[in-house]
Amino acid sequence: MSSVFPRRTASCFAAILSVFAAAPAFAEEVFVYSARNEQLIKPLFDAYTKQTGVQVKFVTDKEGPLLERLKAEGANTPADILITVDAGNLWQAAQADLLRSVQSKILETNIPEYLRDPKKQWFGLSVRARTMFFNPKKVAAKDLSSYEDLADPKWKGRLCLRTSKKVYNQSLVATMIAEHGTEKTEKIVKGWVANLATDVFPDDTKLLEAIGAGQCDVGVANTYYYGRLLDKKPDLPVAIFWANQNGKGTHVNVSGAGITKHAKNPAGAQKLIEWLSSDKAQNLFTDLDFEYPANPAVKADAVLLKWGSFKQNLINVNKAGELQVEAVKLMDRAAYK
Repeated sequence: MSSVFPRRTASCFAAILSVFAAAPAFAEEVFVYSARNEQLIKPLFDAYTKQTGVQVKFVTDKEGPLLERLKAEGANTPADILITVDAGNLWQAAQADLLRSVQSKILETNIPEYLRDPKKQWFGLSVRARTMFFNPKKVAAKDLSSYEDLADPKWKGRLCLRTSKKVYNQSLVATMIAEHGTEKTEKIVKGWVANLATDVFPDDTKLLEAIGAGQCDVGVANTYYYGRLLDKKPDLPVAIFWANQNGKGTHVNVSGAGITKHAKNPAGAQKLIEWLSSDKAQNLFTDLDFEYPANPAVKADAVLLKWGSFKQNLINVNKAGELQVEAVKLMDRAAYK
């Protein structure tokens, strides 16, 4: 009996080992907190899973609640990656010590220096230009030039702006502070306020519709809102004008990503962000939401190409965060609501 039992035990143990050997390995997962809407990121994650087999789990919310959630969770957070819009928000995440530095030759090759954090804690993945739009029935393109020119009295009662409470305008003004200094920028912003045709708008879509309706002649908005609106209203009498082409170029910002400080799968997170900077993913970015690729080797969507090429302002988008508080104070002083 004593000689049979060990053989049976050994046989059972070998069988168990063979079962485990034959079982598939647990699928790798990356967990993302995203301030981008689900319809704009899920197709990208699905494509990544199809290509690599890596499962991408994600939670979507506004950037403020996501940052607070990361702070509250600390080392217990399930998030490996934070994706959000505007360099100002990404800067805030880095300042709050929620992100880690990433050493990646792929990202440094694919993403230009001015579209990423100097400390490598986040990287832009798509570009959104904030430029000028006008009603061609009321304005000739030759009469337009720059953001600064919109403070000229010739635009009195003709200008539409989105609220200063939105980070997009805070970032634009922050960039102008970096370029012109506080005193000159404040004078410009006061000129904008003096030229308003109506109260500020809660979003860019309503602003563009107001231009088309003749409520104002010219305004400032992000290009992807224009693309979305034209997709629904192709006959809208609103045209695009690339601001500051005789100066430093049109203001641009990014949606981007960083690896969280307490990521459980930092290696997998880095691979996903690297993939998001690749040709395939960059094409999806521009196809899904009328955004420009951050990777300069990738062509923009055909719709965007019809709007013409333009010179981007090459100031590092990190300035949008560094000077955000100063920009908000300046706009308050200028009575820009």
